[in-house]
Amino acid sequence: MKPSQELFKLTKSLTKSEKRFFKLLSSLQSGEKNYIKLFDAIEKQSSYDEEAIKKQFKNETFIKHLPSEKNHLYKLILKSLRSFYSENSISAILAEHIQSIEILYNKALYMECAKLVKKGKKLAEAHERFYYLFELIKWEKMLLEEEYQSGDFSADLNKVIEEEQWVIRRLRNLAEYQILYSKVNYVFRQGGFIRNEGEESMINEILSHDLIKGKNTALSKRAAATCYHVKGLCAITTNEVEDSFNNFSKVVKIFEENPNLIQDIPKQYIKSLGNLFFYYIRTGEYVQLTELIEKMRSLKKQLGFNRIDIEIRIFITTHYFEMLAYERQGNYEAALGMIEPVKNKLKEFGDKVTKEDEVLFEFLIANVYFGAEKYRDSLRQLNNVLNDNESNLRQDIYNFAKLFNLVIHYELGNFDLLEYLVKSTERFFLKSKKSTGVDHHFELSFIRSFKKVIKSARNAGRTNEFFNEMKSDLSELLQDQKEGVALEYFDYVAWVDSKLKSRSYSSLRTSSDFGISASN
Repeated sequence: MKPSQELFKLTKSLTKSEKRFFKLLSSLQSGEKNYIKLFDAIEKQSSYDEEAIKKQFKNETFIKHLPSEKNHLYKLILKSLRSFYSENSISAILAEHIQSIEILYNKALYMECAKLVKKGKKLAEAHERFYYLFELIKWEKMLLEEEYQSGDFSADLNKVIEEEQWVIRRLRNLAEYQILYSKVNYVFRQGGFIRNEGEESMINEILSHDLIKGKNTALSKRAAATCYHVKGLCAITTNEVEDSFNNFSKVVKIFEENPNLIQDIPKQYIKSLGNLFFYYIRTGEYVQLTELIEKMRSLKKQLGFNRIDIEIRIFITTHYFEMLAYERQGNYEAALGMIEPVKNKLKEFGDKVTKEDEVLFEFLIANVYFGAEKYRDSLRQLNNVLNDNESNLRQDIYNFAKLFNLVIHYELGNFDLLEYLVKSTERFFLKSKKSTGVDHHFELSFIRSFKKVIKSARNAGRTNEFFNEMKSDLSELLQDQKEGVALEYFDYVAWVDSKLKSRSYSSLRTSSDFGISASN
């Protein structure tokens, strides 16, 4: 059986400060510390090699119990991390409060216990941590019981019960919004934009929910932010960019008016900012986009943002949209200059980068290479998308990658191969139509026209006539909002125009719509 990688991954994820703190805590303990030997050995490895560990410590007694030693070290590292971040995390502070309350209560130090309960409640209310608030009220009721047994009936039990019910309502309200968010996120993760009746029905069901269409239905700032986030995502799936921008602007406003929320759930704040990037790309407001990108990058210096998951999200979001902006403006030299540094950084992040982020960058980079007329590089990059085993994730990108693949092969002059590719791609979309309910009007129309183009190109025939026919058919289809999303993946109109006008594709890029939404 393959050795477990959990300890190796945790060890390699530690920052210099976290390692130093772990060693400091360890130095305070007496006795033999085999776990430090194990820690140092694992920390030096670039990839986990358990056989090398066993060989290195073959004369040590502890190596005979390596699984238990690894488990012990894993728990110690986590304990060290809890201590390291105990003053930075509201959850950690409140959890420590509750643990201290329990200790004081068990020692019958009820007055001291009550002080901590009061302090904890104030903190939980300020940060809308309703789960902790509910737990603190439980302790408050237990303290009331002790007071009653001592003959003190001055405290108002009804007031405490009312407060508990107030918290329960907010807990339930927030949970219901989070369920709605999970539903729309499911639709988005699978296909990006809705193109079949099933997905459309799910989005309409969410939008018609009382908590979404009603007024003043959110009972907390967190719930309100989630409500507008859900509306914003629904608008993205239906390609209503303006509506999406308005809703995510409201989310950002809630966060910025309540700094505690930014500190507590920074990733949701970053995602909301990221969805504003998409709007500026679509409207061509590149000055505003650049300002917002710099704003997001500056967040790394703030409290609550010094985490690896936040660092990754900021890097991916800002670099994706920066590269996309260059691509949109036809500045392929600048976009090409970003490719290697981005790839190196993503490689450095390793498996902490999500599969969706990998696919998004691969597809964008394929577009950049294409615009720079580096067609073989574009094809190699696109093949990473087409050959990916996770084709059910962002099926929209996978589908349009198949069409883009035809265009690249056309530019490479691979007409013999194209005859086979066109047929297999057409079969794919016809099969998909039966299984998903998506009509694929745009895709199938493109393929029908494309068949005529490649046949004409091989025989030096009426190529321009068929390109004109393709442009006419596609332009008509693109009037339909559902079909119009095709331009989010590749600018088919600009490409056809480049053939009709004998101009480069890059010179026609700045007047078109393009850009896949990469954040939620």
